[in-house]
Amino acid sequence: MEKKIVLVGAGSTSFGPSMFTDIYHSSELEGSTIVLHDIDIDKLKMIYELLEAENELINNKFKLEYTTSRSKAFKDANFIISSIEIGDRMKLWREDYDIPRKHGSTQILGECGGPGGTMHAFRIIPDIIDIVKDAEKICPDAFFISFSNPMARVCLAIKRATQDLKFVGLCHQIGLLYLYLPQLFGKKLPEMKIKPYGLNHFGFLMGLEEIETGKDLMPEFNLKARDYFKEHENRFDFSTLSFEVYKRFGWFPYVGDTHLGEYLQFGEEFTNTQDMIDWIDHTEKGGQGIYDRLLRYYKRLKKGKYPRKGMLRYLSLEGAIPIIEGILKDDNRYETAVNIPNDGIIDNLPQDLVVECPGIVNREGVHGVKWGNLPKNIATILRIEATVQDLCVDAILNKSKEQAITALAVDPNVGSFEMADKIFNEMKEKYSYYNYLK
Repeated sequence: MEKKIVLVGAGSTSFGPSMFTDIYHSSELEGSTIVLHDIDIDKLKMIYELLEAENELINNKFKLEYTTSRSKAFKDANFIISSIEIGDRMKLWREDYDIPRKHGSTQILGECGGPGGTMHAFRIIPDIIDIVKDAEKICPDAFFISFSNPMARVCLAIKRATQDLKFVGLCHQIGLLYLYLPQLFGKKLPEMKIKPYGLNHFGFLMGLEEIETGKDLMPEFNLKARDYFKEHENRFDFSTLSFEVYKRFGWFPYVGDTHLGEYLQFGEEFTNTQDMIDWIDHTEKGGQGIYDRLLRYYKRLKKGKYPRKGMLRYLSLEGAIPIIEGILKDDNRYETAVNIPNDGIIDNLPQDLVVECPGIVNREGVHGVKWGNLPKNIATILRIEATVQDLCVDAILNKSKEQAITALAVDPNVGSFEMADKIFNEMKEKYSYYNYLK
């Protein structure tokens, strides 16, 4: 089925090739036009040349284009997949972590939650708003898929900044359950329906069902989970903090310690500071490894020695292409974790909020599977973060420095206007990204 799919941020060595790999393996999308779009022409051209070589290996099943012009990229687009970052991602992530802690914050990571996540949002969301507004103007019927962090705040900004744009936010963190559940139950993943609910990087396993029989697997999960995850403890996945939250709240947090602790005032009590630093180092090393691998392939391409097997062998396990296929097939497929406006999905969370939940995909887009009320203790901690997200996005849309500082101050990992002022002022002095906040 010939469609036009735009990859925004395609100059990224981890995003552009991985998305094209998934498209590459899709028979449903054969013949489609794939437009690579980025503002960094050098990186964009390198990715384009590599993917052109890959496309030739499969007899040019796709029409491949690249452009730095957003209006050209978006013209007549059917789907837009976006994964942008602003500035030097790893350098800024380290500062999002270090600067708040220097001024007394107890945050443990600073990517999507805590004051670091808020500064990340202040930096990236204005550019994403520009992108989605252009999409709504140039290709209003296109379906927009966002991968950018901080996911929940980005998607909430998209919701508030656009009128009718159909969109979804996707995150691969649910993959931790994909990894462990088959081992825990001795069942294949397609045999189980996973029911996660909450906020991105701050969600809980609320239900688990055997698809063939409809059997509720949660009693068995709760019987086995503590011992199983203790035996398979991983400091970057499920460790002391996840176990403590599971014990105290009664529901399993499926996102892992590194992300869960960003939103909790007691996160630092149950995590090791060095583990968080090591996680950032681990992420940077992984990204560098991907870049080095592509550079090796690119050098071989330039020497006329590109391998006949190519480099696109493994699916990314991201959900973008399956969702596009589901929309085109109108097959009502079940997607385990999507980020979409609440709209009655979870009754006891703010309706003007983006939640992470299962979704049904058809030609109308992605629709959340209604849950009703979450347990009161779970809803309480999610509402605290929802308030911070509300203030954060409002500050961005209003371009208000005072609202921005308030969003920092009310965060559980700040709790002080003096600290909030120091964090904001230091970041603003270092970078022009925040000059719009006046």
